[in-house]
Amino acid sequence: MSVTEPMPPEPFKRAMCARCERPVSVCYCAELSTIETRSRIVILQHPREQGMPIGTAHMAHLCLPQSSLHVGTAWDDSEALLDACSDPERPPIFLYPGPGARDILQEPPPAPVTLIVVDGTWSQARSMVRHNKQLAAVPRYAFRAPEPSNYRIRREPCDEYVSTIEALMHVLGAIEGDVERFRPLLRPMDAMVDAQIEAHEQAKASAAAPRTRRPRPQVPAYQRLPVELRERHDDLVLLVGDANAWPWGTPQRRHGDELIHWVAHRPSSGETLSFVMAPRNPLAPDIPTHTGLPLETIRAGGSVAEMLTSFAAFAKPDDVFCSWGHHGLRMFQDCGGTLPGPFLDLQRAARDLTNEKAGAIERFADGLESTSLAPGRAGRRLGLLAAVLDTWRALPREVAVPVPAPPPG
Repeated sequence: MSVTEPMPPEPFKRAMCARCERPVSVCYCAELSTIETRSRIVILQHPREQGMPIGTAHMAHLCLPQSSLHVGTAWDDSEALLDACSDPERPPIFLYPGPGARDILQEPPPAPVTLIVVDGTWSQARSMVRHNKQLAAVPRYAFRAPEPSNYRIRREPCDEYVSTIEALMHVLGAIEGDVERFRPLLRPMDAMVDAQIEAHEQAKASAAAPRTRRPRPQVPAYQRLPVELRERHDDLVLLVGDANAWPWGTPQRRHGDELIHWVAHRPSSGETLSFVMAPRNPLAPDIPTHTGLPLETIRAGGSVAEMLTSFAAFAKPDDVFCSWGHHGLRMFQDCGGTLPGPFLDLQRAARDLTNEKAGAIERFADGLESTSLAPGRAGRRLGLLAAVLDTWRALPREVAVPVPAPPPG
């Protein structure tokens, strides 16, 4: 692992909001509203839309407590779609244009319903509908937007097309008979759009401004780390999650990755939390080998509720939570977990520090001395994260100034 070369461009470190998964500087959480619905909303998101910084499906999911968000492309026989289509008190309807689709604004079905929405580009959505016969068989509704879209940062094929969150605003208003009650859905989207446009205009103005060549300042490696790592060591908490995950292409893959081992470590005090949860879905056969946990330990694990209670007792309001990438955090959030403080992606910090792709933690920390801090693979990765932090804390704080050569003679 190299931490001294090459020198990256001017440092730009951004802490991420764990809730909206946007940089804190453009976090839209202050504009989020909680809107209760009689209907269920099931959002089926194409994998390429997951983590899209200007996507609106995650935003809508945060606003609508009766919503669920699922990522994938194969939905036939999926548990999420089977559950959505089997609620007799809230019959399913599918929001997607096409032959036979009824105008939901003119002929809204009586509430409550289970509203199924596909999130993705139009090309992705067409592919998902074409390859999922069960999804295509759900009664179909469509609409023509009664007002122009404010989603000005992404080009749509037609002017009447709107973003996912705008579509939900119009459709839920029609189904539940009160369009104005759902208008607050647009506030976080408007805030995001305005922030993106402002950033674009600033970049254009900066590019057009006359430039003078100046020597690039030498920035010590330590100063290229996020300020939270430099100034809040006592508040840092390292997180690692391990999963019950079936291989791609297997029918059981429809369950997605479920968290079965959640570990946390506070480097300043040495406190460590390790909690194993019993799988809620069928256990993939190689999971004991991959996770390093005995089969009997996994099957005897606790419940999700017990894990959340243990973590809530471990975490503190001033903690800064750190992990290698977002995968573990997303599984934790899928369990209903929330972080009481800010989140830092150490993989991103490593990339910014070295100006190279960081890869897996095992690759990045190869050669560092580390100690396993908890059972299994999650405990080994926790130890690697702690070793990386120790290495970063030992980096020089200042740039070495070369000593001029003595004059000849």
